[in-house]
Amino acid sequence: MERMVGKVRIECVRGDITRQEGIDAIVNAANAELRPGGGVAGAIHRAAGPGLYEECRPLAPIKPGQAVITGGHRLPNRYVIHCLGPRYGIDEPSAELLASCYRNALRLAEERGITSIAFPAISTGVFGYPMREAAEVALRTVIEMAPQLESIRLIRFVLWDEEALRIHEETLVRLTEGKGEDSSR
Repeated sequence: MERMVGKVRIECVRGDITRQEGIDAIVNAANAELRPGGGVAGAIHRAAGPGLYEECRPLAPIKPGQAVITGGHRLPNRYVIHCLGPRYGIDEPSAELLASCYRNALRLAEERGITSIAFPAISTGVFGYPMREAAEVALRTVIEMAPQLESIRLIRFVLWDEEALRIHEETLVRLTEGKGEDSSR
């Protein structure tokens, strides 16, 4: 499912963030130390190989809301943008810190001339952010930034399961009503 906001296509798909061929950059829902860990971070580090952690080590630690960029190593993507999302109910204000993840990732992508970026649902795994609230923050932030983006033309949300996909699709439709062209599919 996709929607256009200005010149930017926003997609919601079900899939594996490590298998986003044709996308310039993927986003890692990282931990503060940028270590392999579990969840999205573990999957990305396993797919990218040990060189990713070697590149990450001097960039750590990062704080909630911050983002850093590395090469993609063995991934099919040129870059990985690592964001530390907030731990829900602990890192406050959670919504502002989560929005900062998306804003900072998009800023880094723009600085590098990246044209396509894929996000997971940051903070919704072990960090406990409720999926519906996280989708609202993520999509609202991306939609607000879309008109200012110069190089990025595709923003993809890659969701792991059907429920997450449904929530993101419903949120995207609601937030884009009257803001652009409907390109549902």
